[in-house]
Amino acid sequence: MTVNGMTSPRRERADAARNRMKILTAAAEIVATHGVEGLSMAEVAAAAGVGVGTLYRRFGDRSGLAYALIDEREREFQTAFIEGPPPLGPGVEAPARIRAFLHALTDRTVEQLDLLLMAETAAPLARFGGAYDGYHAHLSMLIAQARPGADAYVLADALLAPLAAPLLAHRLRDHGVTAERVKGGLDDLLAAFTTRTPGAP
Repeated sequence: MTVNGMTSPRRERADAARNRMKILTAAAEIVATHGVEGLSMAEVAAAAGVGVGTLYRRFGDRSGLAYALIDEREREFQTAFIEGPPPLGPGVEAPARIRAFLHALTDRTVEQLDLLLMAETAAPLARFGGAYDGYHAHLSMLIAQARPGADAYVLADALLAPLAAPLLAHRLRDHGVTAERVKGGLDDLLAAFTTRTPGAP
């Protein structure tokens, strides 16, 4: 940020942070009430008490605002599973952390399902990279701890596949599957490769 005259850099950063939070809070409430289709820059600006020009300068357009909503929640989620309290964070055995992670990711995906659906279908491979790579690396590490010698790289993809936003939206909305049922299925998958059979390698 460029600072002119006698304006305090600390004050400008604080004001910018407050405005950002007001905007994102207003946008999140609009999405929760009206869905992504109802996300209007003018309505968000009015609800946040800022000018429309401020909104466009900060986020670029409606898509930029939607991605900012995802990014804000994603930062919180990543902090929780990297350094938060157990069982999601460190401090318990790997199987318990994997289960906590998958349950938390289910909730996190359902919470912003419309936004993530938009983001993951923006391009053929839009789901991959970024957050997905972080999830995959985290799961691969934990799977290797839980089952040494297993193909952790491929198993991580297998556990993440049911949580793709398009599939989750289809199952929850068109087939009446609940988030709790999804979690139960993930528990079964996890048990299948973390429970060793006597005499098995």
